[in-house]
Amino acid sequence: MNIILQNTGKKFNTDWIFRNVNFTFGGEDAYAILGRNGSGKSTFLQVLAGNIVPTSGTISYSYKNNPVPAEQIFRYLVLVAPYQELIEEFTLKEMLDFHFSFKPIMPGFSVGKLIEMLGFAAHKEKPIRQFSSGMKQRVKLIMAILSDMPLLLLDEPTMNLDQAGSAWYLDLVNEFRKNRLTIVCSNLEQAETGFCKGKILIEDYK
Repeated sequence: MNIILQNTGKKFNTDWIFRNVNFTFGGEDAYAILGRNGSGKSTFLQVLAGNIVPTSGTISYSYKNNPVPAEQIFRYLVLVAPYQELIEEFTLKEMLDFHFSFKPIMPGFSVGKLIEMLGFAAHKEKPIRQFSSGMKQRVKLIMAILSDMPLLLLDEPTMNLDQAGSAWYLDLVNEFRKNRLTIVCSNLEQAETGFCKGKILIEDYK
């Protein structure tokens, strides 16, 4: 997967969130979008995901050397973000079954295997509303990272995770981010993005 930004910018009303970005996210590498809270990282990621239209410039996508229309990029990506909600009425198993009815699971894996990887076998029939915030974040992460998609977008992936949960995330993403493009938004550079090859400081584009 390749994403090319040319003089790309986004503003709300008269305030530029970022502008004049010229950058290529390429191949199967990992990239970090860094900045303080409120700097515009999440907006930048939403533009990359095709959920927000840029105000200026262009953004183009290609997969295996074939162009991908912006309105179709959702078919190629998975996204984890703090503002995402799980379906609270679903049990864990129902939530995973629902997600993987839309996104293909990694070859060789099953919903049962993912529940084991989460360590939540005793909770698989509990409704999501009974899960702690850290448990919910683990569910969101494993659904995204174990989806067999060429573009993985992670926004503050260790939010609500304790030290053990953060270590679990790093093990998971390092094992399964291979063979796809991974982009991580963070204000915790080493804790969440130490594996990333390329970096963008969002404050450089104000």
